[in-house]
Amino acid sequence: MEYKNYIATVEFDDQALIFHGEVINTNDVITFQGQTAAELHQAFIDSVEDYLAFCRARGEEPERPFSGRFVLRIDPALHRRLFVKAKQSKKSLNALIAETLEKQG
Repeated sequence: MEYKNYIATVEFDDQALIFHGEVINTNDVITFQGQTAAELHQAFIDSVEDYLAFCRARGEEPERPFSGRFVLRIDPALHRRLFVKAKQSKKSLNALIAETLEKQG
């Protein structure tokens, strides 16, 4: 799904019988949910608009979406070690991995 250049992924929770989504091309957290495709789509638009209004009310520039997506599947134990290392370094997991990849590239 895409709205105003914000791109979201959607998953279905078959136990709760609800769709939930998250904007993926910004570091700010923007989530939404709905029981039908129409509800989900409107909730996505509403969440983006709420985020933009929140930023305006605070006098802040909203984070602009960035392009690209990087999906990596790793062993859960490695995921945990990297997460702990990132927190100890006062970095996000994404920043830690990006720095590590940059050194290799």
